[in-house]
Amino acid sequence: MLRVVLLQVLMTVIAGLVAGLIGGKHALISALLGGLCCVVPNGLFALRLFIGAQKPDAINPMTFFIGEFIKIALTVALLGMIVWLYRDLNWLALIAAFIVALKSYIILLFRH
Repeated sequence: MLRVVLLQVLMTVIAGLVAGLIGGKHALISALLGGLCCVVPNGLFALRLFIGAQKPDAINPMTFFIGEFIKIALTVALLGMIVWLYRDLNWLALIAAFIVALKSYIILLFRH
């Protein structure tokens, strides 16, 4: 789980740097914020699963589904907050970095 979250952070930084080179400062910030909208909820979800796995009686499918719901709600809330608060938003950079971070786990699938 930690490897996936760290890879998402790395891919967010790379996407931010590419967006910054192409679109400037606001594209860089938008891309970093877009990637963080994926990384932060996934990191919290992974942490919750890790803590839950340490307790022998805490393995419950409902815990997973509630955590997944919270992760999705937090992702939507973060995206909404960024759109609401960041006036110089570059939509393309935001969405591209979000998708790159979201799908970065595919790299780990082809590593072996």
